[in-house]
Order: sequence, then C-alpha cells, then structure tokens
Amino acid sequence: MNKKVYFAGSIRGGRVDAALYQKIINYIKKTDIVLTEHIGKSNMSLKAQTKEIDVHIYERDTEWLKSCDLVIAECTCPSHGVGYELAYAEAHNIPVYIFYDKRKSNISA
Repeated sequence: MNKKVYFAGSIRGGRVDAALYQKIINYIKKTDIVLTEHIGKSNMSLKAQTKEIDVHIYERDTEWLKSCDLVIAECTCPSHGVGYELAYAEAHNIPVYIFYDKRKSNISA
C-alpha cells in the first residue's frame, strides 16, 4: 500500500487526545506512511513562539497536504487548523476520512 497519509488532529485546541492520536498513527503506519507523526507526541508545545514559526508550520503542512494521497482526521476536539486542512483537502480533491467520538463531541455540519 504505502500511501502517504496526512493525519490531522488538534494541537493548539487541546492535547487531551494526544494518546489517541498516537494509537491511530501507529495503526496507520502498519501499512502506510504518516507525514504528520508529530501530531501524536504528548510533549508538543501548545504555543508558537514567533510569527515566523507559524509561517513555517503553514508552509510545511501545505506541502504535506499537496503531496498526500489521503487525509485522516480525528475531530473530537474542535480545531480551526484541522478545519482548514479538511477544507484544503476538499478543494484539492484529496480523499478525507473524519472520525470523532460522538459521546464527547458534536462536530459541525
């Protein structure tokens, strides 16, 4: 298989699901390449230090989105960033799979 997967999950919106993200990433990695493995790290900083870092993140993530075969998003914890990534994927005809825990969240339409 070895598809390039862009995994999306909340970072600044909250890290409460970081362990779940890591489990999902590990599962995907059994057959495919995850471009965004860092999303599962529990020790990620919730704040960017400078605007330059934000620009770098945007450029890097956009390049990953351009090169991926599909997007898998865990959307239980709301995130503007994940919403943007999903819209980008839709606009560029990249297949998207969205998951969420309906006991914890009610994602927007």
